[in-house]
Amino acid sequence: MYAMKIKIIQLFCLFVILGCQRNDIEVFNGSNTNLANLNGSWVIINYWADWCAPCIKEIPELNDFAAENKDLKVYTFNFDQLEIDDLEPIAKRFNILVPSLITHPRDIWGIQTPPAVPATFFINPDGELTLSLFRPQTKDELNKIIVELKNTF
Repeated sequence: MYAMKIKIIQLFCLFVILGCQRNDIEVFNGSNTNLANLNGSWVIINYWADWCAPCIKEIPELNDFAAENKDLKVYTFNFDQLEIDDLEPIAKRFNILVPSLITHPRDIWGIQTPPAVPATFFINPDGELTLSLFRPQTKDELNKIIVELKNTF
């Protein structure tokens, strides 16, 4: 009976701890998360803007890349730092299927807003910025890059 009470108390404590985890990274079209949930995974962040023609052309490539690489955490981030209410119609108009960070990558990984878009950043499983690209990418280019990065990590 005593052992059963201890197990119940341990289970209760586990639920309290899990319930207290702060999801301090706000995500549109995905689940809010925290840095602990992202560590241990490759994270790719793509900055884009609705006034940027190469960005709009790149979106289907990014959607396909993310769909093929479920082991990666792929996010977009709007260059103009839109709030969810403003981002929703634009994401729908351009068929952005990749989750979009609302929390600025600067506040998560120290990534400053790039001087131009599109820009793509690769963060390794240790949470370190590994590669920055400042041009449009294709799905095939992104796949080649992530394979190379994984092989050197």
